Amino acid sequence: MNARTFEFEVTGNEKDSRIDVFLARQDINLSRSQIKKAADDGHLQVNRQAAKAGYKLKEGDMIRLYLPESVPSNVVPQDIPLTILFEDPHILIVDKPAGMTVHPAAGHYENTLVNAILFHCRDLSGIGGVLRPGIVHRLDKGTSGMMIVAKTDDAHHELAAQFKKHEIKKTYQALVYGQFQEDSGTIDIPIGRHPVDRKKMSTKSRRGKEAVTYWQVCERYGAVTLLEIKTETGRTHQIRVHLTVAGYPLLGDGLYGNPKRINTLQNMAVRRKIKSLNRHALHASAIEFCHPVQKISMAFSSPMPADMADLCDLLQRGV
Repeated sequence: MNARTFEFEVTGNEKDSRIDVFLARQDINLSRSQIKKAADDGHLQVNRQAAKAGYKLKEGDMIRLYLPESVPSNVVPQDIPLTILFEDPHILIVDKPAGMTVHPAAGHYENTLVNAILFHCRDLSGIGGVLRPGIVHRLDKGTSGMMIVAKTDDAHHELAAQFKKHEIKKTYQALVYGQFQEDSGTIDIPIGRHPVDRKKMSTKSRRGKEAVTYWQVCERYGAVTLLEIKTETGRTHQIRVHLTVAGYPLLGDGLYGNPKRINTLQNMAVRRKIKSLNRHALHASAIEFCHPVQKISMAFSSPMPADMADLCDLLQRGV
């Protein structure tokens, strides 16, 4: 990514706001964490003086944010098979398998989707960040299905803007414990980092952000239900947290589910199948968006993967 500089003058309407909050609201497609890193690196100034991310703005303040050119990624390209549903000079549409981590992290720098993408596309260095080249959004390791990957800076910025405006529509299939009385509904509860366990998200966070999940019953299997899920927001672990709080955790969810819930199922073959999933039963089955360059509507879908489909077949025979 080429170096960029942004400059803003603070008006009376924006005074007393934190500078990271102010900048995150601007049309520059940066998160507060990215802004904080820029501040920590000395690239954020107010009135020509270095500023921290928590600086409170005053009317008339002159803000200058400098984003240096991205350094090349040190993530190693790996020849890992990818299911690519669409590709052009601007984007890739990938059907991610369950069990594949999206981007490298501490202690896990190989066998990720990014490693595979860097092998397939040799010119993604720096797009979207050093460790996340091309990645506009993510799926949990255990979630399978549709992902968009940007191949250029312009495509990345445009797709990030669409996600921020909730213009990209994603649909999921989920197998959950429990019987629903209604055919559809909405879960509208803010989500934030868990107050104690930092690996988890929670609806009890004091800094929760708006999170809205829509669900619809597709099939009822007694003590298990197949849902179609749509999300208005894209918070981390949103579907998993919302369904658990509502009393309908995903099958196989070791982080949020109750392991004793499997004992409510009478069919031992179904129990064995759930234990063999080795992941939560969630699949990103469809995605709709506007092409970032051609400006045409696009839609892609992915069939339910074999592990979830086989489980549905077992359930259909009776739990």
